Amino acid sequence: MLKDSATDSLHGAPAGFQHEFFVHASDEEFVQRSAAFISEGLAAGETIVAVLPPQRFAGLRDALGAAHDEVRFVDMTVAGGNPARLIPFWRSILEEHPGPVRGLGEPAYPGRSAAAYDEVLLHEALSALAFADDRSFRLCCAYEATVGIDPTVTHSDPGALAEKEFRTALDGVPDRAERWEFGPAELGQVRQWLSGQAASHGVSRDRLEDLSLALHEICTNSIRFGGGRGRLAVWIASGALICDVTDGGRIDNLLVGRVLPPLDGLGGRGVWLANQLCDLVQLRSGDDFTQVRLHTRLR
Repeated sequence: MLKDSATDSLHGAPAGFQHEFFVHASDEEFVQRSAAFISEGLAAGETIVAVLPPQRFAGLRDALGAAHDEVRFVDMTVAGGNPARLIPFWRSILEEHPGPVRGLGEPAYPGRSAAAYDEVLLHEALSALAFADDRSFRLCCAYEATVGIDPTVTHSDPGALAEKEFRTALDGVPDRAERWEFGPAELGQVRQWLSGQAASHGVSRDRLEDLSLALHEICTNSIRFGGGRGRLAVWIASGALICDVTDGGRIDNLLVGRVLPPLDGLGGRGVWLANQLCDLVQLRSGDDFTQVRLHTRLR
């Protein structure tokens, strides 16, 4: 199965970003399809970047032979462990290489959490918006059949899916979660309380500092843009400490936190920073709510 989301072409030239996918049932099929996609790009003189979980590297390099030296291999678990980092990653590649760029990725690699798979699907839909005008960018994403994700959902009408997912609140906070309401006067107390919660669950000092800074930025956003107050819930799930911040504001930009805002811009930097500091960030915003959920692994 191979599909692209490019718009109609003119005289055979792509009219915009080409976003393709294939589903593979075995490692051998992955290597076969990936090697063919890469070899086509090498023959055309394109820049090739393969962003994959590291266990994919050896088999694909063997299939490519000496040509693998012309491919840039990047660890997906690092570059896209938080899927919200992938759009800025690919943007940096396009800025570095002004000519045609062909990317191969496997963002929905096996072993991710259910929340991470949700963010992969949102990322895939948002990519069509982020790179709509990039005529020289062709990206193909591989999906292992056992993961159980249907990529046609994100490729058939990505704009509509992105809007729907972004405007729909995440699943409810569990009853066992600790809850806190905050305003400007409580920000310091919130950080102290979080430090106690994280330390009691074995979060390391460095990771706690990153989470504390990210949470402070998100809570500050709630105060500045969400009506002056917000609500925080904290719980443990799937080996991660989860902090959920909600307020009464609305975010219009679906790409917030995935595009570095200008230094003189109003808003957006807090979400960008959280995406760099946390293992996973989920953001949803509708007419009368904004919800940001930060995930930090315990180990």
